[in-house]
Amino acid sequence: MVADMGMSIQAGSSDYLIKHPERRISFFQNSYIVGISLAAGIGGLLFGYDTGVISGALLYINEDFENVKKSYILQEVIVSMALAGAIFGAAIGGYINDLLGRRIATMTADVSFIAGSVTMAVAPSPVVIIVGRFLVGLGVGFASITAPLYIAEVSPSEIRGGLVSANCLMITGGQFLSYVINYGLTKVPGTWRWMLGLAGTPAAVQLVLMMFLPESPRWLYYKDRKEEATNVLAKIYPSPRLEDEIQILEAHLEEERNKEVKVKYSDVFKLREIRLAFICGAGLQAFQQFVGISIIMYYSPLIIQMAGFKSNENALSLSLVISGLNAAGTVLGIYLIDITGRKKLVLGSLSGVVGALIILSGSCYVIQHGNTKHVYGVLAIVGLGIYILFFAPGMGPVPWILNSEIYPEEYRGICGGMSATVNWVSSVIMSTTFLSLVEAIGLGQSFMILLGITVLAIVFVIFYMPETKGLTFAEVSKLWKERAYGKNKDNASHVEKASK
Repeated sequence: MVADMGMSIQAGSSDYLIKHPERRISFFQNSYIVGISLAAGIGGLLFGYDTGVISGALLYINEDFENVKKSYILQEVIVSMALAGAIFGAAIGGYINDLLGRRIATMTADVSFIAGSVTMAVAPSPVVIIVGRFLVGLGVGFASITAPLYIAEVSPSEIRGGLVSANCLMITGGQFLSYVINYGLTKVPGTWRWMLGLAGTPAAVQLVLMMFLPESPRWLYYKDRKEEATNVLAKIYPSPRLEDEIQILEAHLEEERNKEVKVKYSDVFKLREIRLAFICGAGLQAFQQFVGISIIMYYSPLIIQMAGFKSNENALSLSLVISGLNAAGTVLGIYLIDITGRKKLVLGSLSGVVGALIILSGSCYVIQHGNTKHVYGVLAIVGLGIYILFFAPGMGPVPWILNSEIYPEEYRGICGGMSATVNWVSSVIMSTTFLSLVEAIGLGQSFMILLGITVLAIVFVIFYMPETKGLTFAEVSKLWKERAYGKNKDNASHVEKASK
């Protein structure tokens, strides 16, 4: 029995696939896995669209509502209200994922997306826009935790990173789509209403698709719905690997049943290994935002205008280029994630962000001190492009991937939800303070602060982030237990290999 042979030859582990290379599943080998990932990834598309569309819509909301145009605070509230909704959506979504499953959580997100989009499209005042942004934000929060979990749990470990990264491509693709639509609607009456209302269409498509898709087989197995889980797994893994995967799930379930005390949700962080995992996962989510990605994506048209490109059309067209680079960088991340590993990819990503922020802060500092030469505006745009090209392959997908891998099955939803909540709280902090910070100290100095935070992020990754490339969920769990309580030398080979 595979379950009795030790961690080093479990299904999906590096040793197992070395011993049985014919059982390895390639990225496009199984159309069923790809189909589920694409359908679930519509949540990522909506996540990206609704977080990206406001940057262009805000320019035209300012034209229709004078009180919005005159108030940086009101503009920040309109932008950040979706993030406030995402905080609640991520927190509630964690519980729904664990209790009701990934499908119900996804469908809940779709209903919220549709309601919010319709509300914004017909909004008669900024207050109603803010309400609609909150509803859409709830959907973003649900999608941000549910889509990576669902995809990770139907993915073989050898392609898990790439498939979850593909969801991140859907996010950046949604952001790119929002810029394309923003640019295409610049001459259409009711511009911002169309921009904000169109998000309801893909949400309706996903809602219909989810009625026909299966639940996560791991969630089904943990809920003791073994026959349903086996039917789903049979469409993912061919025999004999199917039998191996089922034995691993059975062994894990039996281990949980044999525990003398079942840990309650309220006590989950009393476990040292989960605390360590959460510090790593939540820390990465926080740094993802504190190095400035929300600022770049939400305010890039305004930043471009501050750099000297004044017209709305020019700002939106240049922002479209930046968003396209974001999607291109994410494609590169999909290729690299299961080759270089998570940690090296993040360190390379953050190193590039440091260089980009040096260029951005320097050029913007010169512009704000009266040197309006065109070359400095161009240099600022180049800095934005370099930032996105380096951020997108690493710091874009890896925090989401790692948080779908590092928690035990029974707490994956709640821990992932709380970690996503940290991300959204951090995003709110950044999006609600940036324009006020720029007004107080200047754009160049504001980017200098982000530069310092990025250096701290590199230090955090070096000391706190492990490598999880190619490990099964059980192996990742063992990794954290070894960090928390000391290494069991008899079963440490896979951890030592992953750390190299």
